[in-house]
Amino acid sequence: MQTWADKLIGEYKVGREGLTTKKNKLDPEILEDKQDRKQINSMFNDMSYSIEWMESGRQPGLYRGVDKKNAYRKKQYDEIEIIPDITEQLEREPLYMSQEQRRITLDLLRNFSHRERECFVMHEAEQLSMQQIADKLNLKKRTVQQYIERAREKVKKISA
Repeated sequence: MQTWADKLIGEYKVGREGLTTKKNKLDPEILEDKQDRKQINSMFNDMSYSIEWMESGRQPGLYRGVDKKNAYRKKQYDEIEIIPDITEQLEREPLYMSQEQRRITLDLLRNFSHRERECFVMHEAEQLSMQQIADKLNLKKRTVQQYIERAREKVKKISA
């Protein structure tokens, strides 16, 4: 039994086929037809995008629900400094990150959950032990370990 959504998808597919037929009838050498073909291509792409969205139930091009989970987080990180300046604590020359390295690091940290990011930064950047992190965040040591392991797996996936 077809639902109203299935019928709508079918109508969009028929409409998209009609656009293809119309585009194939146009002469690519005539200026007016070139403009029409460009408009038809745009309509075709929009219809394909809509069909994919209706069939999958998700916005095309976004993965793992990132459209829901990270929508607000991304804006927050673009506006603040989340990578601490630790040059005073180092006994060597200051560290430098290029804009590209900074962007990659921010993109990486955006993929972490809030707790994963807290635990990972405390462990890797601040060199705190898992027990120290657990005490600071009022968590169990095993929970902190799991957050750090998940964060490391995400780093491996992104860097692979």
